Amino acid sequence: MQTTTYKQTPIGLIPSDWEVKKFDKATKLITCGLAATPIYVDAEFGMPFFSAQNVQNCKVIFDNFKYIPLELYRQITKNSKPEKGDILYTRVGAGIGEAGIIDIDFEFGIYVSLTLIKLNKEILNNYFLLNILNSDYYRKLAKRDQFAGGGVQNLNVQVVKEFNIPIPPLPEQQKIATILSTWDAAIDKCKEIIEKLKMRNKGLAQQLLSGNFKQKKLSEIFERVTTKNTEGNQNVITISAQRGFVMQTDFFNKVIASDILDNYFLVQKGDFCYNKSYSNGYDWGATKRLNDLDKAVVTTLYICFRLKDESKNSGDFFEYYFESGILNEGLSKVANEGGRAHGLLNVTPTDFFNIKVGIPTLEEQIKIAKILFTASSELNQYQQKLQILQQQKKGLMQQLLTGKTRVKI
Repeated sequence: MQTTTYKQTPIGLIPSDWEVKKFDKATKLITCGLAATPIYVDAEFGMPFFSAQNVQNCKVIFDNFKYIPLELYRQITKNSKPEKGDILYTRVGAGIGEAGIIDIDFEFGIYVSLTLIKLNKEILNNYFLLNILNSDYYRKLAKRDQFAGGGVQNLNVQVVKEFNIPIPPLPEQQKIATILSTWDAAIDKCKEIIEKLKMRNKGLAQQLLSGNFKQKKLSEIFERVTTKNTEGNQNVITISAQRGFVMQTDFFNKVIASDILDNYFLVQKGDFCYNKSYSNGYDWGATKRLNDLDKAVVTTLYICFRLKDESKNSGDFFEYYFESGILNEGLSKVANEGGRAHGLLNVTPTDFFNIKVGIPTLEEQIKIAKILFTASSELNQYQQKLQILQQQKKGLMQQLLTGKTRVKI
């Protein structure tokens, strides 16, 4: 068995039979687009183009296109028209340093905007290069070397050309790309299942929670919680629409609450809080239930409440009820639209608790909650599996793309 020897390079230790080259010596970088920002038109009057928004989650997305007039399209150079196998590398916007590969043939005309760099293979396997660019090292490098030009963060093409890239022998590049592609396929399949389960669970919840039930005001079922934090509790939490209750230190990477927390609301395990801020997928705010802490403190901007009588209603049921979005119809009627300009819906506690909801009997609530729990558990299993696959791929990238682990050719 041959032992790998290593050598020191500008990017650290790599196998002795690998090379290091400047980016522009290893691949062909093509700056695309027009010199000036074009005027956009409706799809029926123009031609589509790839922009930074078409590279998401290390994939090239064939939707969300913008369109330019045909007369401008005719001025575009041939080099701006991508083909299958080309890599699109983001150089402007929030996704700087993210790369995706065009992995399908397409018949319609299209071009690449200035927000992207188009890469063609030279001495590199493009799938190997794709993983190199999307590795932590090069994503951080791109973020480090971005600068503000005209108020917009962007990555200078000349800077990219100076990036040092590890170059294994081509057969090894191809084998590494194949191995990582196997994990990509498993990750994509898992994501596909997750999206299907989300749609199924949403439909199931709508079906089970939208029956012809007896109407009651929220005030008949819940009591408002306005207990102040006189006991000095330090568990400051915030409501994330996607993640539920999150410690502020985790969500914001710093404590943004006041040093004096006496005026914050003190909530208990099982209590609900309504966050009036709207976010993606939660146009009318989000209501979450505290499950993981015995007690916590929240801003008084939230409307906090708990069941009046747990022998008559199920907290588990209402957790699914609020998450389903059924309350949105009532919220839309009481929310002051003027508040949206500030990112906060103007929903008063009085209006909130006057919203009427259709509620089944306790026995039905328990049965519905059990069904939805089973469905949610299946979704959670696949979400956990996805995290494991993503971590496995990340670990493989760290080993294979640096040569710490060699592949058999």
